[in-house]
Amino acid sequence: MSYFSTRGGACVAASQAILAGIAEDGGLYVPSMFPQMSEETIASMLDMSYEERAVCVLERFLEDYSEEEVTDCVHQAYHGKFDTEQVAPLHALNSQTYYLELFHGPTLAFKDMALQLLPHLMKVAARKNEEKREISILVATSGDTGKAALEGFRNVEGTSCTVFYPKDGVSEVQKLQMTTTDGANTHVIAVHGNFDDAQTGVKALFGSKRFIEAMNAEGRTLSSANSINFGRLVPQIVYYFSAYADLLRTGRISMGETVNFVVPTGNFGDILAGFYARSMGLPVGKLICASNRNDVLTEFFASGIYSTHRLFYKTMSPSMDILVSSNLERLLYEVADRDGALVTTWMRQLRECGSYSVGDQRREWLSSLFYAGCADDSDTRTEIRAVYSEYGYLMDPHTAVASKVLRDYRLKTGDETVTVIVSTASPYKFAPDVCAVLQGKEAVRHLDAFACSDIIYSLTERPVPPQVTALRDKEIMHFAECEKDPESMAHAVMEALGHKA
Repeated sequence: MSYFSTRGGACVAASQAILAGIAEDGGLYVPSMFPQMSEETIASMLDMSYEERAVCVLERFLEDYSEEEVTDCVHQAYHGKFDTEQVAPLHALNSQTYYLELFHGPTLAFKDMALQLLPHLMKVAARKNEEKREISILVATSGDTGKAALEGFRNVEGTSCTVFYPKDGVSEVQKLQMTTTDGANTHVIAVHGNFDDAQTGVKALFGSKRFIEAMNAEGRTLSSANSINFGRLVPQIVYYFSAYADLLRTGRISMGETVNFVVPTGNFGDILAGFYARSMGLPVGKLICASNRNDVLTEFFASGIYSTHRLFYKTMSPSMDILVSSNLERLLYEVADRDGALVTTWMRQLRECGSYSVGDQRREWLSSLFYAGCADDSDTRTEIRAVYSEYGYLMDPHTAVASKVLRDYRLKTGDETVTVIVSTASPYKFAPDVCAVLQGKEAVRHLDAFACSDIIYSLTERPVPPQVTALRDKEIMHFAECEKDPESMAHAVMEALGHKA
């Protein structure tokens, strides 16, 4: 299978797309077609392990990898790395609603599902393409991708991983997870700005001929671990098929019955993977896009207009505090009937004017597949409290946004289709906010994340993950900061790489 750029250029193999991360014209790599999964194939997944299901899906996209290579990469990614044998288990809230728990990996967030695998795919890609230079991974994170990338690439031979995060835009635990990361090849830099600033800066570095030449002169080539890299996106398709197979296996649904998925969404990669799964033949009804107060996507699906002319809010679901959703470009490529020139026009309008419109006809097509809603912090707190009170199930703030949007969707539409909420993080990653919901703000006003974690444990008897407990005594290794402009970020990267060399 070949991979094209969303902006009309390129035709590369899977390993080349993974190695490059982003196309030379600035576009994102997309598959030339969506391989189809028949009902018979889906049925065969029922008794498979998660690893086997992953191989079944991935080998259809990674055609220049051998089956043995895919199997080995998957095994290294998932075997013994997650705290549950199922890797991505389903938790039943009631007969109509299930949580797909994607936070059982090393960093307690769904990004582990892809970033435990990407380094292994990249190592094989480098070998296939005879790449001898160091692969320098640049990452912008709104909280979870950063630590997952650092953990995935830590001490991986032939690579380095540099993460930019918004200085005041992540939770205490998220920040500690990143800044305490050891490893000779890991670098963490706080940006004086928000996630959009960090992401824009990283994209600018990928498009800077001067920066690329400077890196090449030092024997390094750039790549990405953000979901702009197709190698980050494709592993996420797997858990949609896995969830459906688990519903079938337990008799909750019958073959061919549609299932809705609701996804807390910031950069649009997670829900895009669901769209890709649907395009491959998975019986998906609605893909429900859940945003927090930064509801740019809710507005887009309602109006067909994407506009960044709006206030940016810091919320209790910081991984979704995003106004420029990079992966939406891959959906736009399908909306535009794969017209790269049209996508290029929209992206230029976004860059120069801050907005673009896809028109009514395309908006109606999107509405047939997606529903979009949003929840502010007050809604999020109420939802965490309500679900815990009724079911004894504790959610993190991002999952709570999805749960609230699903509640609103059902009230508005009456649609009682079996629905899977994609649960993206452990509540312990956001212990102060979750604890405040359960105990009140005054009770936790002067407590740190660890004290709040202890309170949550005393209330719920849900053990504090060792990944959080270990942070209490870990030494902070990374102190670097920089301004949000690309030149400052480029200087920070070169300084970090030079310092660690």
